[in-house]
Amino acid sequence: MNTAKTPASRSHDAAVVEMLNADPEFANEYLAAALDEAEEPGGQVALLAALRHVAEAQGMAAVAERAGMPRESLYRALGPKGNPTIKTLLAVLGAAGLHLAVTRQDSAQAQ
Repeated sequence: MNTAKTPASRSHDAAVVEMLNADPEFANEYLAAALDEAEEPGGQVALLAALRHVAEAQGMAAVAERAGMPRESLYRALGPKGNPTIKTLLAVLGAAGLHLAVTRQDSAQAQ
């Protein structure tokens, strides 16, 4: 009888947080891609999930403290039903060492 334990599977969320821990620069690309797709169906929920993953990788309590908000409020704002204000969004991005950037759409995308 084989008594060796197989490694427990991990969730997609846990895998993403682990990747963000291993490569903090990945957060830039990850959030930029989520922001690019925010107007697609399900994109806003995906953007909040991406921001939550970045915050989890850095520690929710630490990000909340740097953003000047209670940890519970951060969880609520970045949860599946979250609808953070622009003030909260900017505070969380800043606390994570990131900022919001705007670029012009290609003329084909704008139509």
